[in-house]
Amino acid sequence: MSPLRCLFPLLSLSLFLVFPTRAQEAVESPQIPEELLEDEHLREEMGVNDFTAPSIRKIFDDLKKLRPLPYDELKRPLSEQSPQDRTKLALVMGVLLADGFFAVEAEQFFDLEPIGRSLLNHGKILGSGTRISSHMKSMLEKGAVGQWDALKEELFQTQKDVEKEMVLIRDVDAANLISLGGWLRALEIGCAASLNPYDPAKAALLTKPEIVEYFVLNLDTLEPRIQKNQLVGRIRTRLLEMQKTVDLPEGQILSEEEVSQLNTMVEELVDQITGSERLLKSTQTTQGTKEPKPTKPAPVKAPTATGGVISGEVPQ
Repeated sequence: MSPLRCLFPLLSLSLFLVFPTRAQEAVESPQIPEELLEDEHLREEMGVNDFTAPSIRKIFDDLKKLRPLPYDELKRPLSEQSPQDRTKLALVMGVLLADGFFAVEAEQFFDLEPIGRSLLNHGKILGSGTRISSHMKSMLEKGAVGQWDALKEELFQTQKDVEKEMVLIRDVDAANLISLGGWLRALEIGCAASLNPYDPAKAALLTKPEIVEYFVLNLDTLEPRIQKNQLVGRIRTRLLEMQKTVDLPEGQILSEEEVSQLNTMVEELVDQITGSERLLKSTQTTQGTKEPKPTKPAPVKAPTATGGVISGEVPQ
């Protein structure tokens, strides 16, 4: 895979005058893997923006192949306070958008409102609160009548509207960090869905080194100040480790132990981004044994389901 190329080689003169620095940087931006792109979004943005970020909806498409999803195990408490650090705030926004897609995928209607409110609170600080607010009412109305596909579209449009706001205030890096946060949360969910019991077919969906490579290279295009951020540094280090784990010879898939290791790495990153742990800690087991791994103790008590379908019993 060619690591670097121009995403949008033909820009309008007016855009170049508004965003001269970013227009030049776009030439060095990594190529987004095709499976992470929304074709309609690309057509819409050609000649309008000098960048695009991976769609969290596209990132979540594979979750349909990973059902049933362990919703209660993977649910995370929503942070009550928004981070003051803008870099972390953007990453948290991505996790929240991913949580919205996850709740929709698992048809957990009663979790949509608190996720939406948390998105709104964080978005106000990031500078996109007005755009998010315009989507909240529609999301709740569609969720109340079970219009799950329409809800995904609403969440997708929310992400795109936030991106547009970031362009207007010349903060393209924030839009890319939002996508990174969303992808990390989706990968965490994918790893957990491939374990207990380990399913080779599901594990095969996690072997996508080109996607990890994209996010590694994308971090190198961020402003130097952001690259020096401690959290961004830890994420980059972990991504390089993940890249080695998932870069397998053609035809091979991740073993149960490798999926478990990948799950541990990404779960720790999401912990650091959100400042909180899952309501239930992972309890992956090694092959041939019933005992949980010592690094992942069994939970004392499971929280009750929050609404929608019974946890893990998502209809096909």
